[in-house]
Amino acid sequence: MDDNMSLPSHILHIQGFQLPQTFMYPIFFSLLFVYLALLVSNIGVLVAIITERSLHQPMYILFCNLSVNDLIGNTVLLPRLMADIVSTERFITYSQCVAQAFFSHTFGSASHMILIIMAFDRYVAICYPLRYTSIMTNKTLVMLSVSAWGASLVLVSVLLGLTIRLSRCSSIIQNAYCDNASLFKLSCENVSINNIYGLFFTVLLFTSSMGSIAVTYFRIAVICWTKKSKELNNRAFQTCASHLVLYLIMLWSGFLTIILHRFPDYPYLRKLAYILFHVVPANLNPIIYGLQTKSLKQKIIQILSRKVTHS
Repeated sequence: MDDNMSLPSHILHIQGFQLPQTFMYPIFFSLLFVYLALLVSNIGVLVAIITERSLHQPMYILFCNLSVNDLIGNTVLLPRLMADIVSTERFITYSQCVAQAFFSHTFGSASHMILIIMAFDRYVAICYPLRYTSIMTNKTLVMLSVSAWGASLVLVSVLLGLTIRLSRCSSIIQNAYCDNASLFKLSCENVSINNIYGLFFTVLLFTSSMGSIAVTYFRIAVICWTKKSKELNNRAFQTCASHLVLYLIMLWSGFLTIILHRFPDYPYLRKLAYILFHVVPANLNPIIYGLQTKSLKQKIIQILSRKVTHS
């Protein structure tokens, strides 16, 4: 599509995936299956935690943040992406594009923040078990959750605020979805400040999350090593393994997206990596957490068995 074609100033054209006709519907239905699977699994975990009193514990309540974040992040991305795959005309308004970029970047930053507060919860539970209930009170849970979401919203608001101030000389989003980089590339102005803040945003997010996780798990490992308690080691492994696996999946899928943004010769890989960053953790989080966390797994099995019995 010619960038100089006549389009209203508020209408943008999304480049999308240029797929052969034979691949359109198989990919569409694959994405639909993935989206429905993550909806069922994440909503299922949320319902199990909310309805079962025995799961009203800080660890599970904090995990609810992750499921809500996964649902928002993927609902903003996948339905629109599926529609664009089977559509010949991929148009979006500028305000809709900004909204998609805002929620998409909030999803990415909130994933880091939520996993940081979940690591803090595990640290308190293992290193200060006798003081756990007095430290992880309802007030503390609310404060941690609000801090995680608040920090993400502020960081992303500044990121997108710097972009929407720019004038536009292009109407083509050179991507399959809207993100901050694609939006500021619509401008012919100097975008140095956008690149500088984007780098600051990325470095701050990754260093704070990696630093927090590293310090937390180092302290947990030291406690387990010095106390040499088999019961403590088993509890630490059971509760920390799932959290660490979730973090590593999210971290490496995020790294892949950022690295491929620096290689414009591989646009398809970059688009695919960004989709995987949304989809893979969102599908694996409830499965890994559910399987690794004995109490949650038992409650989900009980709920499912009740449904089968009643039906």
